[in-house]
Amino acid sequence: MKKRVISVLLCAVMVGSMLAGCGKSSDSGGGDDDKAKSSGKAEDFDWKNYEGTTINVMFNEHNYSKAVISKIEEFEDLTGITVEYSSTPESNYFDKLNTSLSSRSGTPDVYMTGAYQVWEYASAGYMEPLEDYINDASKTAADYNYDDFISATVDPLKWDLVPGHAVGEGSQWALPMGWELNNLAYNKKVFEEKGISVPTTTDELLETAKSLNEFNGSGSYGIAVRGTREWATIHPGYMSLFATWGGKDFAIEDGKLVCQLDSKEAIEMTDYWVKLIKEAGAPQWSNYTWYEASSDLGAGKAAMLFDATSAGYFQNYEGASDQSGNIAWSTIPLPEGKTEEDMKANVWIWSLAMNADSKNKDAAWYFIQYFTSPDYMLYAGTDGASPDTPRTSVMESDEYKAIVGKADNYLESIDVLSKNATIQFTPQPYFFECTTKWAEVLQDLVLTDKYSSTEDAMKQLKKDLDTIVSDLEVSD
Repeated sequence: MKKRVISVLLCAVMVGSMLAGCGKSSDSGGGDDDKAKSSGKAEDFDWKNYEGTTINVMFNEHNYSKAVISKIEEFEDLTGITVEYSSTPESNYFDKLNTSLSSRSGTPDVYMTGAYQVWEYASAGYMEPLEDYINDASKTAADYNYDDFISATVDPLKWDLVPGHAVGEGSQWALPMGWELNNLAYNKKVFEEKGISVPTTTDELLETAKSLNEFNGSGSYGIAVRGTREWATIHPGYMSLFATWGGKDFAIEDGKLVCQLDSKEAIEMTDYWVKLIKEAGAPQWSNYTWYEASSDLGAGKAAMLFDATSAGYFQNYEGASDQSGNIAWSTIPLPEGKTEEDMKANVWIWSLAMNADSKNKDAAWYFIQYFTSPDYMLYAGTDGASPDTPRTSVMESDEYKAIVGKADNYLESIDVLSKNATIQFTPQPYFFECTTKWAEVLQDLVLTDKYSSTEDAMKQLKKDLDTIVSDLEVSD
């Protein structure tokens, strides 16, 4: 393994990014001094400051990005900025994005990302800090209202670039498009017809899922969860239940990150998850991303889904799927001995970030600003079918409640889960390497006899992850 000198790199990246953020605009047509300044009134803000600029945007294929794409023409008309974009399925989106960012070509100018990617991309110098743009009245409209963001959606996008340090401190590396908690969605019509109660404990969840195998004929099954051999299998339902069970991925000991996946809680929870998949999961579980898992719920093939709040929602609005209108939501099933106070939901935040190598940073900021603004977010959360809004004003609006509130117990379950919702992982730049290895072990436990037991597998995984992070030093 090559030596990765994190501390030196981080200092260089932080200083370089700060200087870039404070310097003159790199947009064509002159620097900031040549641009019209805002009077501090929203109606006086000049959206035409960067007219004639062309920016490139990369999207992951998702409802959040579809909502943005539907309004790009309006943005172009308002600003005079031309937007070229691509939309790529999640299965290969991040590979494509990584290649583009590592080329240091400046393309894309703006990209869609998650909170965990901050730990890798910001550390590598691929992200432009946004706080100087947010706080500059000449670049940000007076009605943008940064303080309107729900803190649990913007704080996880701040980080001080120190491995092991919690999110919430440091630069604002991205801004949220929408966030996702993780809970249990189920087909309420099937539950009503069979007289089944919604499970509230993990024991009940297992028994209920088993009882629903072939509920809708051959090939139908109890519960859909992700299973591909990649990091995205770990962070949704699995990590939420893992944290609720009392598990932790890493701890800081003597200035080093030390893996905790050999703990009693980690072994017990993983053993349970493997049993749930083997006894009530999809026959092709190992090929399942959130697309396949949620689609099975919508098609009446899966009776339950343990995944992102919105994954089931996208199957439930009118005309979305065969089972639209039949889906309801509950909270995370509790392990034995746990109470609602122990319930934890892992958070995923789809976000917009600016490429630190962009040649059009101010125009790129206009794009990010527009598509995270209160007005746009109200559209996205209602007509745009992007239900988990990151803005308080939208969450509290009558329009939002009238539309999203139609989903049975959707808003109520989010209200419960959000009390202990945060990123449950330890921030560190090798997150993807570690969680992909974790997913590989999970697949081996379900599909092979490679390990004599879950305990044996998790102890080996602990050793492997300790090796991966061995060159990271954690300082106060």
